[in-house]
Amino acid sequence: MDLDVVNMFVIAGSTLAIPILAFVASFLLWPSALIRIYYWYWRRTLGMQVRYVQHEDYQFCYSFRGRPGHKPSILMLHGFSAHKDMWLSVVKFLPKNLHLVCVDMPGHEGTTRSSLDDLSIDGQVKRIHQFVECLKLNKKPFHLIGTSMGGHVAGVYAAYYPSDVCSLCLVCPAGLQYSTDNQFVQRLKELQESAAIQKIPLIPSTPEEMSEMLQLCSYVRFKVPQQILQGLVDVRIPHNNFYRKLFLEIVSEKSRYSLHQNMDKIKVPTQIIWGKQDQVLDVSGADILAKSIATCQVELLENCGHSVVMERPRKTAKLILDFLASVHNTDNSKKLN
Repeated sequence: MDLDVVNMFVIAGSTLAIPILAFVASFLLWPSALIRIYYWYWRRTLGMQVRYVQHEDYQFCYSFRGRPGHKPSILMLHGFSAHKDMWLSVVKFLPKNLHLVCVDMPGHEGTTRSSLDDLSIDGQVKRIHQFVECLKLNKKPFHLIGTSMGGHVAGVYAAYYPSDVCSLCLVCPAGLQYSTDNQFVQRLKELQESAAIQKIPLIPSTPEEMSEMLQLCSYVRFKVPQQILQGLVDVRIPHNNFYRKLFLEIVSEKSRYSLHQNMDKIKVPTQIIWGKQDQVLDVSGADILAKSIATCQVELLENCGHSVVMERPRKTAKLILDFLASVHNTDNSKKLN
């Protein structure tokens, strides 16, 4: 083997080694950067574009795909301490001809965070309405989806702004009043009484606490490498003070049961999706809603916890599409009659 061939292999090996070493270094040293790249990649792959829109001095960040058409647009509201990209796993299984909009909730990710902002459920509902009007999304009634805290906001939104919404999907929503507290809620009340707000289970600050939160929220036991757990924590830690402030606001007397207090005002066709093994918000909440909302369809998922969107994205997408098709066909039948 002559020197030129050796040099060729050295150069080729070096060329391959650089990106491989960069990946390994990023994985070990900067896992949070990899997580951001991961979301960027999936947005790009799925055709989701990120945009910003202003309401006075307030900025909303959102992603979207498609354009408004004869089918209702779909607005998706994420849960506590998450962001718009949490919906990507469901978006993957939705048709590209649907107009999808995923917004960062107030104070989250790219949406303005202000110490003067009203973070109560009512305050968040008003902010989402401002966002809807900025995009003129309510030019024609749209389908509204929300999960957990986002489900709380979505349900109250449908009660406050009935003409904006043609149908509603609540995925294990917060905001309901139960006759008995589950283990998680009992633990939260103990923490509140002891003023130990640094120990809220949904606000991890170490890889170990992140692992515990994932186990709390998911029935499926994901095997997450330590480096990725560290990356997830690194991404969240700068925002933890905001998350604590927000959490205390949404569990306060003003906000805690807002959905419960307004659920009888929801008049649009409504779909409830809930994981049967939800440890955060008890699945019996589905029955509470079904008894108060006139046109309500309940879907309970076996072997699924609170993180329905992450655990069962394909099933969630199918249920949403089937529900929309049934509502759309019913509407058409009424028009023909």
